[in-house]
Amino acid sequence: MKNIPQDKQIILFDGVCNFCNDWVNYIIQKDQRDVFRFVALQSEMGLGIQKRLGILDRKIDSIVLYIPNQAYFIKSDAVLEIAKSLPYLSWLRLFKIIPTSLRNPIYDYIAKNRYKWFGKKENCMLPTAEIRGKFL
Repeated sequence: MKNIPQDKQIILFDGVCNFCNDWVNYIIQKDQRDVFRFVALQSEMGLGIQKRLGILDRKIDSIVLYIPNQAYFIKSDAVLEIAKSLPYLSWLRLFKIIPTSLRNPIYDYIAKNRYKWFGKKENCMLPTAEIRGKFL
């Protein structure tokens, strides 16, 4: 797939979710080593990446971390992998000792209620000029 930087980790996120957009903005602020790039799940590129990974039919509607030519992570695994690279959140990797079968139901509960609790946008977030380079 063209235009996917091979040296960056790609975060696919729900582009209309206020909670998700707030987290994307937080990650951008804390990404001091310029590790991440972002793409909305609903975008053409987001759908293309999901298709490439073979997860398009799984109807993933929350978060995917894609490390080109290496691996991808979904749900709580994605959150914990992202947190490893961020100051102040790297301690969250301790939650890896909790089995995914216990972590993901909590993640799913939050994901299921995120629009009700935090709201939803009509369209995907449009990045400002200063952070546009972080988006694919």
